[in-house]
Amino acid sequence: MNLACPHVALKAKDYKSTTKPVWCPGCGDYGVLLSITKAMAELELKPEQVALISGIGCSSRMPAYLNVYGFHAVHGRALPVATGLKVSRPDLTVLAAGGDGDGFSIGGNHFLQACRRNVDMTYIVMDNQVYGMTKGQASPTTEANWDKSKLTPGGPKINPFLPLVIALASGANFIARTSSSDTNATAKAIAEGIRHPGFSFIHVLSPCVTYRPEQRQWKKMVHPAPREFTDDPAVAAHRLMGDDNFYVGTLYKGNRPPYQPDLNSTVEHLSELEAGFRV
Repeated sequence: MNLACPHVALKAKDYKSTTKPVWCPGCGDYGVLLSITKAMAELELKPEQVALISGIGCSSRMPAYLNVYGFHAVHGRALPVATGLKVSRPDLTVLAAGGDGDGFSIGGNHFLQACRRNVDMTYIVMDNQVYGMTKGQASPTTEANWDKSKLTPGGPKINPFLPLVIALASGANFIARTSSSDTNATAKAIAEGIRHPGFSFIHVLSPCVTYRPEQRQWKKMVHPAPREFTDDPAVAAHRLMGDDNFYVGTLYKGNRPPYQPDLNSTVEHLSELEAGFRV
């Protein structure tokens, strides 16, 4: 099949590469992979029009499993790489993917700044509240009393990071949460996030069945948010602060214009560039 042919209607499976995923059986990331391919098929995106940037961790293997442009960045750096790509190639659909450790710990400041810049791209975080690849340490989103790890026998004893609240406060223009067990709803959220201008944050509850087998129950615990999404940050903040961490659906759709620098400006002489740095 010629994937570059504009007349070929691609199916979800056509966006998968020939590389077989190596996640643990039952890992929620399988569902997210399927959801991404479903979203791209729904949007009728050409593979050569899409780039997916990842960081480190189990979920950051995602670029290898997709038949699109991909880049595996270093610890916590998926978002600055994706930002640079999007502002220099605004014609591309740019996705970033990673986990709660990569995105909210070493990459935490990049997360804040990406929300604040509001570049037109979509960030998909697979949150399992644990460092799965490095054998089960508590992550930024692990609850304070989780004492199942030998590495934190008494639990982390600190409040978990609240990614949706932080995203809203930092300026994200679209916020949604989904469960990896519901691939259709996750695909819909990803597609909606791609369509919405600005920085879109998709928070996916994606169980780690190896180090947190109790998370198999998540698919029974998620429930729709009590009200439809809002475009009012104050209303969204009130709702998210009352979230039990299992609200799913689109929670906020803002209307801030995306940041996109002028790519047509040129510098004729070095003195023009120097002038911009004078104090």
